[in-house]
Amino acid sequence: MGWVAVRRNHGKLIFIDLRDRSGLAQAVFLPSDKELHKKADTLRTEWVVKLKGKVGKRPKGMENPKIPNGEYEISATALEILSEAKTPPFDVLSDGYEVGEEVRMKYRYLDLRRGRLQKNLRERSRIIKYIRDFLSERDFTEVETPILTKSTPEGARDYLVPSRLYGGKFYALPQSPQQYKQLLMVAGLERYFQIARCFRDEDTRGDRQPEFTQLDLEMSFVEQKDVMELITEMLKNLVQSIYPEKKINKVSFAPMTYEIAMKKYGTDRPDLRENKNDLRELAFCWVVDFPFFEKIDNGKWTFTHNPFSSPKSEYIDDLLNKKNIGEILTTQYDIVLNGWEIGGGSIRSHKSEWLRAILNIIGYKNSREFEHIFEALDSGAPPHGGIALGLDRLIMILENEPNIREVIAFPKTGDGRDLMMDAPAEVEEKQLKELHVKVVR
Repeated sequence: MGWVAVRRNHGKLIFIDLRDRSGLAQAVFLPSDKELHKKADTLRTEWVVKLKGKVGKRPKGMENPKIPNGEYEISATALEILSEAKTPPFDVLSDGYEVGEEVRMKYRYLDLRRGRLQKNLRERSRIIKYIRDFLSERDFTEVETPILTKSTPEGARDYLVPSRLYGGKFYALPQSPQQYKQLLMVAGLERYFQIARCFRDEDTRGDRQPEFTQLDLEMSFVEQKDVMELITEMLKNLVQSIYPEKKINKVSFAPMTYEIAMKKYGTDRPDLRENKNDLRELAFCWVVDFPFFEKIDNGKWTFTHNPFSSPKSEYIDDLLNKKNIGEILTTQYDIVLNGWEIGGGSIRSHKSEWLRAILNIIGYKNSREFEHIFEALDSGAPPHGGIALGLDRLIMILENEPNIREVIAFPKTGDGRDLMMDAPAEVEEKQLKELHVKVVR
C-alpha cells in the first residue's frame, strides 16, 4: 500500500512507482489481465493504492542502480484504489528548494511527502531518542514542566494567555523552563532533563520561530566544567553514532574566552572549520567568561544572557556591593557549532541574596514577582547549573539544511504565520467577552 509516485504507460506494459515511508518500488501491469490493465491505466500521481503481486528480478538491462531495490519489480495481480487525489501544486519527488516557500507552507502536508523532509524528520526522531537514552543512562529524570506559567523577564516578549476564570489576569507561555528546572533542583531531583517546547514573541527574522524545541537540563552539585564535559561527551557520541560520515575537527570543544573570541574573530560565535565548504566538517567551540551586565540605550544595566546565572566566584563581592558592575563576569557558557550558537547555560545563583542583587542592578527594586524563587532558594538550595540546546538548529546543521524550517514538521513562516491553518486569526466576539478581552483596532 502507498502512493503512486509515477505512472508510465508503454502501451502493452504499464509501470508505476509505488511510494511508502521505506522508499519506492516498481510495479508492472501486464496486458494479459485486461481488467487489471485497464484499471491501472486510470491511475494518476499521488493516488493511494493497494496492490498484490509477485516480486521478481527485472529483465536484464532494465535494472535501476539509483535505488536500493532497483534489480526487482512487482508483477501486479490485483489493484485496489483506496483514494484519488487532486493534481498536487508542486512536484513532491524533487528536493523542493525550487518551490516558493509560501506555497510549500500552505500545502505542508504535501511538502512533507518528499524524501528529503521525511529523512529530516526521521533523523530528528533518532537524535532525540539518542539524547533521551544517553541522559537516562546517566540517571537523569525526564520531567514535563508547565506550558501555562507566569510572565518573567528572560530577554524576549512573552506570549500571553488571558484567563477566563480570573478576568484581567494572564498566563504566559514559557520562553524556557528556567525557573521550573531550578525549582526541581531545590526539590532534590539532582538530574533533570526535558525535550521542551519554548515560545518567544520576537520580531520577525528569517531563521526564528515563535515556538521551538530545546533540550533542557539541570544538575545539582556541579561546577561549570561538569556540565560542559557532559554535553561534550553527548555531542561527540551522537555524531559518531548517527552521523559517522561527519568529521569533528581537532580544535573542537576547547574553551575560548569571550574576550579572545571577540578580539580574534570579531564574534562570540566563531566558525572554527578548516574548510567552510566541507559539509562533513563539524567545529564545536565552548565560549566562556562573558560579561554579566551591559549598558542599554537609556544608560541602565541589563543582563547579557540570563538573570538567574551566578557571577564567577571572584566577583561575588562586587555583585553584592554593586561595584565594578561592567567588569563582573558570569558563569555562562555557550556552545557554538560551525559559527552558530546551538546552546547556552550557566551555573545558577543558588543563594537568594545573589539573585536579589542581580535583579536590583537591572532595575527590579522590589522583585515581588520573584518571591516564590527567593523562598525556594532560602529553603536549602544546592549549587546547580544546566544548559539548553536548540535542537532545531543543531539538526539543521547536521542535516546540511539552510534554515530550521526544513527540520520542523509544521513551521511558521519567517514572519510568524501558519499559512496552512491560516493563523493567527480573528476569533468570535463571544470568546473575547468570556476572556474579558477587548480588541482595539
